[in-house]
Parts: sequence; C-alpha cells; structure tokens
Amino acid sequence: MMSKMIDNDTLEELDDYQNENAFKEFFKSIKKNKLAAVSGIVIILVILMAIFAPIIAPYDPYKVNLNNQFLMPSLKHWIGTDMYGRDVLSRIIYGARISLMIGLVPTLISMIIGTVLGIISGYYGGKTDFIIMSIVNVVLAFPSLLLAMVVMYTLGASLINIFIALSIVGWGGTARVVRAQTLSIKNKEFIESARAIGVKNSLIMLKHIFPNCIPQLLVLFTLNIPQSILSEASLSFLGIGAQPPASSWGLMVSNGKEFLFNAPWVAISPGIAILIFVLAFNFFGDGLRDSIDPYLKQ
Repeated sequence: MMSKMIDNDTLEELDDYQNENAFKEFFKSIKKNKLAAVSGIVIILVILMAIFAPIIAPYDPYKVNLNNQFLMPSLKHWIGTDMYGRDVLSRIIYGARISLMIGLVPTLISMIIGTVLGIISGYYGGKTDFIIMSIVNVVLAFPSLLLAMVVMYTLGASLINIFIALSIVGWGGTARVVRAQTLSIKNKEFIESARAIGVKNSLIMLKHIFPNCIPQLLVLFTLNIPQSILSEASLSFLGIGAQPPASSWGLMVSNGKEFLFNAPWVAISPGIAILIFVLAFNFFGDGLRDSIDPYLKQ
C-alpha cells in the first residue's frame, strides 16, 4: 500500500514538473515573439477597458440626444456621434464587454464539452470513440455560422441564445484535437505506470492526460475566441444577434452601414475595433502555437 502511494505521488510530481516547465517555455517564447507580446498587451488593455467602462467612457452610451446627430469627430466627441446622437467612442468602450463575453463564455463552454468528449473518445476507443467521433463529424459537416443562424432563428435573437448557439457549434474541433493528443499519450510509460498501481481511469484522465492537453487547449482557446467574436458580429449584422439598444460592435456596424457615405465613422470605427481585437487574439494564438510546436523550435 505504501509503495502505491509513493509511486502515485511520484507520478503527480512528474506531471507538475512537466507542466511548470511548459508554462515557463510559453512565457519565454512570447517574450521573443514581439508581435505576440504586443498582441497580448492589446488584449489586456481591451479587457481593462471593458472592466472599467463606466469610468473610462466619457458619455452614457445609451443616452439619446437628437440634437447631436452625426456630429463629426472632435475634441468633445473623439469619434463623433451616431444617428441618435450617442457618443460612438463610449459605445465602442461598452461594446468591448459584449465582445469579451461572447468571445469567452461560449468558447469556454464549447471547449469544456469538446475536452471531455475528446479525452473519453481517445482513452476508451472502440465503440465509444466511433459514436463520439460520428457526432463530431456531423457537427463539423455544417458551416458553423450557418448552424448558429439556424439555432438563432429557432430560439430567437438575444445574447443568451447567442451563447447557446456558439457553444453548440464550436466544440467539434476541440474534441478532435484533444482526442488526437489523448491517443498520443495514453500508452506512454507514465500512463501505464498509473494503471499498474491501480489508479482509476477517471483519475488518469483528469490528473495525467488532461494536464498534457493544456498547452494545445490554450492555443485553441485564443484562436477560437476571435471566431466567436466574428460570429457574434456577423449574427448581429444580420439582425439575429444582439438587439438594440445594446452596444455590440457588430450591431453598430449594421446600424451605421446606411450612413457610410454621410457619416462613415459610425460604421468604420466599430469595424476597426473588431479588426484590432480579432487580430490581437490571432497573433497571440500563433505565438502560443509556435511555443509548443517542436518543429518550429528546432
């Protein structure tokens, strides 16, 4: 009994040591990759902007003032006003909250679903693997945006339903990646040692396989967030996402497109915000991917 405890503790210490080294490699790689480092700073600034929006925003983003319709950018209104006299900069700042929620919450939910199913599929194999991967193939067979549109038309347009729609369509890719990682490590010596000393399959998956999937999951997380943000912007642009008076960036672009030639700042400025935020996550995700890719390290 004592030897089992010692062996199990040794395995856990080995996993902790490997994970600690992996995170150190992440930070070293990000420091070397200037574009990824700058992108990380941009992401942090947008997060802080969203958190402290009531303090940073110069005006109430929902206050209508028809006397200030389509004011050009000036010292008073840095990015001008929209068709209802609302300050565009304030709406962009508050819109960061919606974009972050849409990017983080559905992505996190879908990745939890995909991670659990991917580990189970890769670890047990056989009929379990066949059934789960068949479901994954069905989900991936449909264009994600089209499937999200079907869900939104069925459930109705609201932020909660956007969370549900994007969570449903986004887990298939994660399941495939995690399954592949599980297949590559489930027969390694430290997993065999855990089985030999009587560790339960659930604990092996949780304490030994899942930690080894974390680097890949971090990359997927940073790359899936911009996809969710773009999907929300697309749904809102089509009128089946966020609804007025919400300060969603996609909805702002949709509302401002009619005035593109008369007041271009109404539509272009939130579009630029989407572009910068999405590019920041993509570049940061590329930096993380480069840090864990053994072929790029050589």
